[in-house]
Amino acid sequence: MSQSAGAPSRSPVRIGAVDRYFKISERGSTVAREVRGGLVSLFAMAYIIVLNPLILGSGVDVEGNQLSIIEIAAVTAFTAGVMTVAFGAIARYPFAFATGLGINSLVAVTIARQVTWAEAMGLIVIEGIIIVILAVSGFRKAVFDAIPSDLKAAIAVGIGLFIAMVGFVDSGFVRRLPDAAGTTVPVGLGIEGSIASWPTAVFAFGLLLCGVLVARQVRGGIFIGIVVTTVVAIIVEAVANAGPSFVDGEPSPTGWNLAVPGIPETLGGLPNLSLIGQVDLFGAFVRIGPLAAGLFVFTLLLANFFDAMGTFTGLGKEAGLMDEKGNLPNMKTALVVEGVGAVAGGFTSSSSNTVFLESATGIAEGARTGLANIVTGALFLVAMFFTPLYEVVPVEAAAPALVVVGALMMSQIVNIDFTRFAIALPAFLTIVTMPFTYSIANGIGIGFVAWVVMATATGKARSVHPLLWVVAAAFLVFFAIGPITDLLA
Repeated sequence: MSQSAGAPSRSPVRIGAVDRYFKISERGSTVAREVRGGLVSLFAMAYIIVLNPLILGSGVDVEGNQLSIIEIAAVTAFTAGVMTVAFGAIARYPFAFATGLGINSLVAVTIARQVTWAEAMGLIVIEGIIIVILAVSGFRKAVFDAIPSDLKAAIAVGIGLFIAMVGFVDSGFVRRLPDAAGTTVPVGLGIEGSIASWPTAVFAFGLLLCGVLVARQVRGGIFIGIVVTTVVAIIVEAVANAGPSFVDGEPSPTGWNLAVPGIPETLGGLPNLSLIGQVDLFGAFVRIGPLAAGLFVFTLLLANFFDAMGTFTGLGKEAGLMDEKGNLPNMKTALVVEGVGAVAGGFTSSSSNTVFLESATGIAEGARTGLANIVTGALFLVAMFFTPLYEVVPVEAAAPALVVVGALMMSQIVNIDFTRFAIALPAFLTIVTMPFTYSIANGIGIGFVAWVVMATATGKARSVHPLLWVVAAAFLVFFAIGPITDLLA
């Protein structure tokens, strides 16, 4: 009897400790919401385990070497899992981590062609160390605090449009028209103006389903939408046999993007983590010279610095975690851990890891604390062993959640003073540049430059924080990095 009486008393104590540590009740959440949010974030982010190997595996370094897709998949899941858990446990926010898509493309397409893979990853480690130093010193937080509130709101809105654009493009709902099309329209709806593929039709179904569930405030609506859409996708593929988007190296526009839904043939196996530690910190400086290597580090630094800062802003506002000044509490610690993600990504050869936009899907599902990150990170680690299971969920089933979250993040636009054009133009440029250039950093940079110029032109130069001048000047160099590199070559 004593055992049965004592057993229930331990559970509330444990739950109470978890609640206090992660501030679950304080932030208006519950353990169930955090777990559900963590699951949804994983579903929205799982594609990175498939996509990152395709991007890095397609690159060839200066010595003609390619990274193994199987090994990249393993370290991608491993690094994302470790960093997501670490951030959740230390920073205690529901912002999951994974390989930064812009940076991995830069590494595969540009940097690796001039250095070896180990040397390229060494540059990422160095960039990450600099990021950590800037965060520890307080400089990174100071820059964040120097951003005007209107620009912070614009960054959140821009990220909302960007994440919706990602969903539209990944699902095939929006496609880039070939240059030979003879039209001034750069993108179009589906195939020749219609939803002419089963995968895109599944996306449209999922988008409407998620939208209805969220509008009706159904608990777990986004999660339910993803699961139901996945089941529909499996059934559709079994009947229609749409197949992959590439067959024998040739594009198949009506196929599924990345993963074809279906019951996997195998459950998985032991992950190959042999890429961990394959890093050469200073080889690039010897091979291509200190100046060229330094420019690569600068480019990586600026992209990572402001991509993460913009994502923190957007996710923090969406989760309602900002203080009355529009700043994220405990920001310095969060930025330090985020900087470690770049170091970890370089050390594991998965490329720089950073806060992932798709975390917004978990936030929309109710996640407000780092407990959601623990769930997402643990599932990433499990994914190392069961990658085929995660390929069951096609991008077209997760993409509707991104579009719905983008719509939710648009609400921040009411916090921008569009009646003053000196504010409206920089905010507008920030918002539209992100989806149009597929880059958060580009949107932030153009917004900063425009803000400084407009303030100066209207006689309010003194109102601009000195750090904003410094950052705007750095972005001018960033945007001109191509010509500068050519001149110094």
